[in-house]
Amino acid sequence: MASRDVAFWKEAINDEMDSIMSNQTWELVDLPPGSKPIGCKWVFRRKYHTDGMIQTFKARLVAKGFKQREGIDYFDTYAPVARTTSIRILFALASIHNLFVHQMDVKTAFLNGDLNEEVYMEQPEGFVPLGNENKVCKLVKSLYGLKQAPKQWHEKFDHAILSDGFRHNNVDKCLYSKTCDDYMVIVCLYVDDMLILSDDMRGIIETKRFLSSTFKMKDLGEVDTILGIKVKRNSGGYALNQTHYIEKVVSKFSHLKIKDANTPFDSSIKLEKNDGRSVAQLEYASAIGSLMYAAQCTRADISFAVSKLSRFTSNPSVEHWKAIGRVLGYLKNTKELSLQYSKFPAIIEGYSDASWISSVGDNLSTTGWVFTLGGGAVSWGSKKQTCISHSTMEAEFIALAATGKEAEWLRDLMMDIPFTANNVSTVSIHCDSQATLARAYSGVYNGKSRHISIRHEYVRQLIQNGIISISFVRSSGNLADPITKPLTRDLVRITSRGMGLRLLK
Repeated sequence: MASRDVAFWKEAINDEMDSIMSNQTWELVDLPPGSKPIGCKWVFRRKYHTDGMIQTFKARLVAKGFKQREGIDYFDTYAPVARTTSIRILFALASIHNLFVHQMDVKTAFLNGDLNEEVYMEQPEGFVPLGNENKVCKLVKSLYGLKQAPKQWHEKFDHAILSDGFRHNNVDKCLYSKTCDDYMVIVCLYVDDMLILSDDMRGIIETKRFLSSTFKMKDLGEVDTILGIKVKRNSGGYALNQTHYIEKVVSKFSHLKIKDANTPFDSSIKLEKNDGRSVAQLEYASAIGSLMYAAQCTRADISFAVSKLSRFTSNPSVEHWKAIGRVLGYLKNTKELSLQYSKFPAIIEGYSDASWISSVGDNLSTTGWVFTLGGGAVSWGSKKQTCISHSTMEAEFIALAATGKEAEWLRDLMMDIPFTANNVSTVSIHCDSQATLARAYSGVYNGKSRHISIRHEYVRQLIQNGIISISFVRSSGNLADPITKPLTRDLVRITSRGMGLRLLK
């Protein structure tokens, strides 16, 4: 209230209170004997555009949910959100089928949920009516900060949209689709951010009209930014980039004296567990979290480096910090890269790879996979394997089983999306190990590999059921190669381009 922006903050506070009162979120009552009210506080935040300019001043009244007691004033808290993989698939499909993609935001989303439990809260600071100083707020509807708030909001939205003829996707419960005579519509929900896709503008207009009549909505028009990812549409399709986010992260860790790098990981360095004193452990965990968000959203090329470095979060050393600086230097040098999707190819292709005994100390290998659609990566992963493999073939087979699991999920997702339901074929997975291919298509059980017999049977079942097919690819053409090991500068460029990471024209 003492800042120069006081007028903006007051307006934000009044907007929040107007939403709360119009929603009839609480009623003033005397506190029943034996009950304890939870507190509340005002939280203030400036929201920024992706270019760094101030977008809005936000004031939020938040309940102190950490004082709630399980089994008394809350029970279940789980609420699903759309997978980032699902969001990328939608942009790939929008590029292939030339779909319209619009965005909406739910104003004060969590205030819409209905409460089933009795929760009492102290009155908010600055808004205590005269003569009612000793009363408390009995919450009728959900409020930000409550343990059950996300769950109650999702239930409310779920019930509302299903009543309008939409139906769930079988594998991602935050994707909803509706097929009409003239158009098809998909709604993707991530907490309060919403993507609406359709092959006809009428579908988008009708959906927006319904949502606006049910909730307080903010129409953001054509999609511009989703979850901090900048979305650009060109003649070829959609492109996703995190340039502004990367700049923010590099600026945050500028004290590391970051130098530009051409590869995310130095292949000559073997990182080992630190047995000495940890170096800035909390800041290291923050750096890993920041890099993870880029790796999970658009930057598949740093997945291996982030996966590797995250294993030392509990006790980082100076060497681990140098490797963090290397990843940041690579991102700084390639911040303009965008994950681009185009009209072709219109089928999902997968790549599987493994790096045998890549983990010093515990002798475990690394699994990596990449799936592409519309010329860009839609799903990828780099994970340390959980069991010891006795050979390169076994490591590759464990990776193939993990890739097959993701392929099955992607295929099920696509089969329940109206635009692709009738065109989903067997997912082709490319592997650079001939021995693994021979084992996958062999029905003979070898007792030497009994510790991976379940994976062997699972892959064979996927092949027999027509869910996946496996073909050989040279290592130089395997897009999953950089997900399992450090590569040279030229190979990093080639594989990144193969995954759809290019400079916007």
